Amino acid sequence: QVQLVEPGGGLAQAAGSLRLSCTASGSIARINFMGWFRPAPGKQRELVALITSDGNTDYRDSVKGRFTIAKDDAKNTVNLQLNSLEPEDTAAYYCNGNILATGSRYPSNYWGQGTQVTVSS
Repeated sequence: QVQLVEPGGGLAQAAGSLRLSCTASGSIARINFMGWFRPAPGKQRELVALITSDGNTDYRDSVKGRFTIAKDDAKNTVNLQLNSLEPEDTAAYYCNGNILATGSRYPSNYWGQGTQVTVSS
């Protein structure tokens, strides 16, 4: 069983910063990628940032230059540094991981419980 736990989140003023973290635990054979998603109006969750096992990153355009994703392989943890926050960044942020569990043949997508980020103007 694999679980994603996300402490962090919180309240910040515009132009402020927050840091999110997500730790994968359980019987993990391999983590292919981990990232953060948030709900989009009228849509499914939209990608915010993602990092692959070899360190490649991807960001949605609206957060490029403001958010930074990084990973700690030893701790199976991904961190998202949110700088220059804008009120439009207010959302629940969900950690996602494409993870091969020990004994499984194929990887699966796992989700964290979500953490709220609120940015005041």
